[in-house]
Amino acid sequence: MDFPRILISALRGGSGKTILSIGITAAWKSFGRQITPFKKGPDYIDAGWLALAAGRPCYNLDTFLIKKEHTLQSFFLHSKNGDIAVIEGNRGLYDGIDIQGSTSTAELAKLLKTPVILCIDCTKSTRTMAAAVLGCLKFDPDTDIKGVILNRVAGPRHEKILRKNIEHYCDIPVLGALPKLDWQNFPERHMGLLPTPEHGWAEDSIKAASQIAGRYLDLEALAAVAGDAGALPIPAKLRESIPPETGPLLDSDQQLRPRIGIIKDSAFQFYYPENIEAIGAAGAETIFISPLTSDTIPPIDALYIGGGFPETHARQLAQNVKFRDQLKSLAKEGLPIYAECGGLMYLGEELVLGEKSFPMA
Repeated sequence: MDFPRILISALRGGSGKTILSIGITAAWKSFGRQITPFKKGPDYIDAGWLALAAGRPCYNLDTFLIKKEHTLQSFFLHSKNGDIAVIEGNRGLYDGIDIQGSTSTAELAKLLKTPVILCIDCTKSTRTMAAAVLGCLKFDPDTDIKGVILNRVAGPRHEKILRKNIEHYCDIPVLGALPKLDWQNFPERHMGLLPTPEHGWAEDSIKAASQIAGRYLDLEALAAVAGDAGALPIPAKLRESIPPETGPLLDSDQQLRPRIGIIKDSAFQFYYPENIEAIGAAGAETIFISPLTSDTIPPIDALYIGGGFPETHARQLAQNVKFRDQLKSLAKEGLPIYAECGGLMYLGEELVLGEKSFPMA
């Protein structure tokens, strides 16, 4: 499979690769390209931003949670209908769970035979950045680092020194240089960026990131790197459904399909799209529900409550007494309920925030 693809990584977390990935994705999309976004690791929030920037779901690629062959299958399945795949790494390029770098971004890049663009935070540094990039190049020559993007550059003189040193010592191109910017468009919280459902001007922020990418990055050179990625062999047993082990569990008759309710809104937003797609692939009908916008639960055969931040909506969730009472009654009647993370918090008796408490389901 010959598919253009690129992976954005960094020396460490907090270097700016998420906003760069959002900007590149949105800018290419504005040119009419169909971008298929991916996020390395289990992160829901960055994936949500990339999905909004691309206008299509972002899928997670995580060799810690998923076998390598299934990671490959997911990448093939979800990238085949796009023009370019943009993969955002996590943490530092070589950060993994052991000294071999297992589950690292570099491991994923090698698995997918994808060229890497290294985003480096150049704050108060010049020639040392060349040493850092050279170290990454020599640390694992099988990792295909094709270029560098400079971030938080102080000015033209700073950029000139950085470019000359990196291109001289490392023999790879600098494909962009971003100045120090006031990124108030992307407010952060304890888990990173504020999630898109809670962000009042998410679309405007993505537009701003797109404009920044267009102004300071060589987008055509980046596209050329993606286009030169080369062929990626298709696994012999590439399966077209998710999960690949199962087919529809029931007859295709709509009246026989179980109705699986999914509570999904700005309070409960942490879902992997593949899990929701798997429910449909298994033969069920998915029914989306929100206690923030409705006070009743429609007829369903089971309920799935994902994670999120119910604490930021505690008052509104508590005030929807009718919804909470119905949920409690359904649970007592034996409705199968699967909840995780914030969903489990919602199923508790109360949510305590500081000196205040809010009744839950």
